[in-house]
Formats: sequence, C-alpha cells, structure tokens
Amino acid sequence: MKGVSGLPTPSMEDYLEKIYLAIDQKGYARSVDIATSLDVSPSSVTKMMQKLDEAGLGIYEKYRGFVLTEKGTKLAKRLVERHQMLEDFLHIIGVQEENIYEEVEKLEHYIGFETALCISTLLEFFEDNPSILDAYLKYREKQQKGE
Repeated sequence: MKGVSGLPTPSMEDYLEKIYLAIDQKGYARSVDIATSLDVSPSSVTKMMQKLDEAGLGIYEKYRGFVLTEKGTKLAKRLVERHQMLEDFLHIIGVQEENIYEEVEKLEHYIGFETALCISTLLEFFEDNPSILDAYLKYREKQQKGE
C-alpha cells in the first residue's frame, strides 16, 4: 500500500498521524478511537493497521491493539511535526482559523522535504524578525481592502 515513490500513501499518513497522537496522549491506540478521529469505521482502521504492520510501520495484534515500530514512530513523528508546521504557517500568514485544518489536510500530503524546510525556515525568520511579519500582515490587510 505504498505509493509509486515507495512512500506511504496519504491515507496511510493520516492513520499514522492519528495513531501517533493517540499513543502520545494515552499510551495506546485503540481502533475505535482512531475510527472516531478519522470518521471511518473500526473495520477500516483494522485493515489499515494490518497494512501498516505489513509495511513494517507497526505491530498489529488482533484484540490487543497496535503499536508503532521504531520506523513507524519516526515517520509518524515527522508527519505530526509537518502537520503542526503547516498549521503554524497558515496561521501566521493570516488564513482564517476555521479554514486552517482543512487547508492543512489538503497540503500536507503534497509538499516535499525542500518545501517543508523552506516553510519551516520562513517561520523561524518571522519569529526572529517580528517587524517583518508585522509589515507583511499590514500589507496583506491593505491588499484585502483593495488599497
């Protein structure tokens, strides 16, 4: 269930993110919790957990749950960090709060390492140079008003 490039599919990435967050918050990942957070059926979660197991990203045991392997944990952590970085970026450039999650979900599977690095660097730049961020936000506001 890997894509043409050998990387996880967008669907696999979504599951890995949710599983990682569940384990981080509770210490375990239950199918029912993942199903609820992704709005899918528990049987869909079970099938994906089995696929993730086959891909070496986790260990699935029927009736016992799912744990990420070291490889799965590293990948899932990177996915969660990328998601957060994109949320931060969209927030800082002024995307409306109610649109950020949906926009991140669209973007996160399609940006490469270089693009993520550039966005991350830009976020750090804005953090280190708040006056430039303020100038951008004022410029954006003027553009929205049509000035």
